Amino acid sequence: MSFVYKNKLTVSDWVNYILLVIIAVICLFPFIYVLSVSFTDPDSYIPLKFYLFPENWSLAAYEYILSTASFINSLLSTTFITVVGTILNLVFTLTMAYALTKRKVPGIKFIMGCVIFTLVFSAGIVPNYLLVKELGLLNSLWALILPNLTNAWSLIVVKSFIDNLPAELQEAAIMDGCNELGVFFRIILPLSMPVIAAFTLFFAVAHWNQYFQALVYLTDSDKWTLQVLVKSLVIDSETIGAASRGAVAGDSTQPPSETIRMASIILSMLPILVVYPFLQKHFAKGVMLGSVKG
Repeated sequence: MSFVYKNKLTVSDWVNYILLVIIAVICLFPFIYVLSVSFTDPDSYIPLKFYLFPENWSLAAYEYILSTASFINSLLSTTFITVVGTILNLVFTLTMAYALTKRKVPGIKFIMGCVIFTLVFSAGIVPNYLLVKELGLLNSLWALILPNLTNAWSLIVVKSFIDNLPAELQEAAIMDGCNELGVFFRIILPLSMPVIAAFTLFFAVAHWNQYFQALVYLTDSDKWTLQVLVKSLVIDSETIGAASRGAVAGDSTQPPSETIRMASIILSMLPILVVYPFLQKHFAKGVMLGSVKG
């Protein structure tokens, strides 16, 4: 005998589903509009017209924006910040979190208290700016990396994750002759791949979206991050003119400024949209395992 369970949808379920679909469509419309305008042929583009799908497809806006020196410089700056910053974030976060798990280290409670203190209180914009200035990092890409090597929330989550790992494995490794570095590289890191994957994406997205600090610390437009350049393209028509002066020689045809803006927005989002699906599955596992024990 087999039993079949039939899950009937109630009226409230239908209302919830319909509302969620409406909200999803509303959220997708701006993205669809940006994507459609960016692929619209410059000759058929009509300002202030809503494009659900381009009437005539064209890559002219993408070819133009990718040929400008300003966009290439911003792309290189953002890529450097993201790659180097993410690697250093992982190194400092994992090593310090592992050290915080060693309760026998003198002063470890005081250090942990300082970490928790920074989780509640921060110095603020002006002290951070003065610190970066005194370190000689103004107008340097390192100003976006070195002050953000780690943060209290990441340390606490990763520390909790390492605390949940079987202590017997570390003890067995020490009995086999491993020192602390050997335990870290041979035991802790291989078992910490879920939390490493999760925080790799956390750190990478944060660095890729650097905007406010780049706006404050970088005065040279050649060092702007993508987010600062896109902001300038969207609200400042003079930036598009400056970008056009950096286009490849012989390219005298400039697409409409609106298609250039939309193409730059899509290009700035594309890397994260490509990487996210591959690491998204590690989010829940990595973060939840690190949040069970405090």
